[in-house]
Amino acid sequence: MSEPIFTNDAIVFGILMISLGFVFYTESKTVGFWHKFYKIVPGLFMAYFTPALFTTFGVISPEWEIENAAGEIVKNKSQLYYVSSRFLLPAALVLMTLSIDLKAIFNLGSKALIMFFTGTIGIVIGGPIAILLISIFSPETVGGADFDAVWRGLSTLAGSWIGGGANQTAMLEIYQYNPAKYGGMVFVDIVVANIWMAILLIGIGKKDKIDKWLKADNSAIEELKNKVLEFTQKVKKNPTLTDFMIMLAIAFGTVGFGHFASKYLSGFFSNLVASIESQTWRNIFSFLGSGFFWLISISTIIAVLLSFTKAKNYEGAGASKIGSIFIYILVATIGMKMDLALIFDNLGLIVIGIVWMAIHAGLLIIVAKIIKAPYFFLAVGSQANVGGAASAPIVAQAFHPSLATVGVLLAVFGYAIGTVGAIVCTILMELSATL
Repeated sequence: MSEPIFTNDAIVFGILMISLGFVFYTESKTVGFWHKFYKIVPGLFMAYFTPALFTTFGVISPEWEIENAAGEIVKNKSQLYYVSSRFLLPAALVLMTLSIDLKAIFNLGSKALIMFFTGTIGIVIGGPIAILLISIFSPETVGGADFDAVWRGLSTLAGSWIGGGANQTAMLEIYQYNPAKYGGMVFVDIVVANIWMAILLIGIGKKDKIDKWLKADNSAIEELKNKVLEFTQKVKKNPTLTDFMIMLAIAFGTVGFGHFASKYLSGFFSNLVASIESQTWRNIFSFLGSGFFWLISISTIIAVLLSFTKAKNYEGAGASKIGSIFIYILVATIGMKMDLALIFDNLGLIVIGIVWMAIHAGLLIIVAKIIKAPYFFLAVGSQANVGGAASAPIVAQAFHPSLATVGVLLAVFGYAIGTVGAIVCTILMELSATL
């Protein structure tokens, strides 16, 4: 939380863009050290990890505290992640969805849903199992009484890792964890979720070997990718300035409408949900009051509708490439939120989170092996739970831009079941903590 060297977002954004430029430049090398390096470490991981190093060494920071002249502590934060997630992410989803082939998406079959629900079950059972295991070696780590009980705090992690921010807030409301200690749970959420995302990104570089080990049938995925590639070649053109301006108009016009509509929809549903008599049902449907949920949903729906018009031909002018640029900027701002040094500040809770995530991952691997699901379904099914709509498209588009929509659809579904799944998980965690 100490003040970094650079606090001006304009400067920080320049640093992030330079780091992305460095990653892409070195990844383009066909010989030498960097060529060998990127055979092991994917470029997308480096785009995420490099800003994390800048944050760790105090060059930049997502948030910090300073003391003013009156001796008061003032909290500050960078707005780059907010801008990236609220403007660039939905714009990227529009541009990468323009050429979507819905029939091919549906042809991916049931394995995507199976892996998604496997990830959800992994989170639901992972929490109580982690409490049981850690209690053997360090009972005080999973202890606490009344509203300081650790299981209450972990309920917010369950909400976040199955659904998203709205579900996390709902769980805080339901189980009334001590607000003074809530920051520690948010910290665990950020650290563990980001470490897991980094592992998934590294795995993408080894996806062929992983698929071979899983004996996976990825023919449907390859068919979808080939269809998009064939369509791109068919409509390929040398883009003009007019093409670029129209593509940006489509993307950010949709984002603008998404913000406009989400404001009213989130307000309407917030009031509607607030009128429900049952506290349980109010919390279950609390995600409907999330503006971000509606922004992503509206942007995706409009993009799918545009895919049935001539707008899809802009894929030939590089629509998905522009979308990928926006995604990489989002990746850099997410990496910026990760301070590696803080991992050692609260090791007990971090260990609980790591054990919890390991159970989630282990179950995914077992089921993927049994049903011979490709690594794509494992990675995206996991991120649709743990990362939500902000990071599931990142992992999906790393396989191919045409697959980003799969990540979005699963993540949106995660919002819908997030609170219910988290409540089940919390009931089991409370039982585990009292054994």
